[in-house]
Amino acid sequence: MTNSTLARLRRVRWAVRLVLVLGVAASVAANVLHAHPNPVSQTIAAWPPLALLLAVELVSRVPVHRTGRVVARVLATVAIAGIGAWVSYWHMAGVAARYGETDASPYLLPLSVDGLIVVASISLVELAAQIRHHELPAYQPAPSTPDARRSPQDSPHATVPAAPGPGYGRAGGPAPLLAVPAEAFVRANHRPTSPGGAP
Repeated sequence: MTNSTLARLRRVRWAVRLVLVLGVAASVAANVLHAHPNPVSQTIAAWPPLALLLAVELVSRVPVHRTGRVVARVLATVAIAGIGAWVSYWHMAGVAARYGETDASPYLLPLSVDGLIVVASISLVELAAQIRHHELPAYQPAPSTPDARRSPQDSPHATVPAAPGPGYGRAGGPAPLLAVPAEAFVRANHRPTSPGGAP
């Protein structure tokens, strides 16, 4: 991947993050307007969409490679999203009805906000995974050729080490090993057998 493509993905990620923040802000505003006019009630009402925003940010920024942990994190995020969607839906529907929306509008407007949050969350996680994948250095395995997979004994010109000389292990260090052709080594160590099978 070229640097220009990676930079484009990062710009798109910031745009998607802005869309997610916008959807969460609309949900928070509706929850706060629906709550009683005191700081405690408004803070409680604003918490579910904020929790979803934080969960999506954690999922998109912190990679997890163990299957069990991935499943646990996804299930927890889905549970947080479900709680936030349920609470925000009825709060937003009540606020829309209070401010003049009639018929089906109070019940359809919350779906647009929750749907935007879901789409932005999934897009942000997917973009983060693609960027993280392309930021890692590519693994280049060593070239595998038929000659590299053959053992030394398979080659007719292979050599085997001769027995160490008398100087091996002394203070002067190990004696150099002599390179002996494999065919000559086999002929030198082959003992003919008699017809009865005894050497």
